[in-house]
Amino acid sequence: MNKKFEFTGETKAILGNTLHRIRALISFGEVEAGELGGWIEKEKNLDASGDAWVSGNACVSGDACVSGDAWVYGDAWVSGNARVYGDARVCGDAWVYGTARVYGNARLCGVARCSVHAPLT
Repeated sequence: MNKKFEFTGETKAILGNTLHRIRALISFGEVEAGELGGWIEKEKNLDASGDAWVSGNACVSGDACVSGDAWVYGDAWVSGNARVYGDARVCGDAWVYGTARVYGNARLCGVARCSVHAPLT
């Protein structure tokens, strides 16, 4: 499989984490090759398969992961062990953290907060 994105070399520190801006290496979904994306802490925060993408000023950190055809954009933040997948969208100033899951056709936008701190069974 071709690599979908790369780090641009641009970084920013937020809450003790160093986040890296990403750039698309190939065209997929609505993303064009060369398009700048949002910010992730490590490569495993964004699945290399599917059309998942992080854009704008959105951030994904910790062990959180965006996968499938999900998008995180605007000023949204996904962190901890959270998962955003399927066709889900997290946007605006929304935060997804802890062990929360946002999936299917779910939309979490605005100043919404979604978290689960209890262990999932």
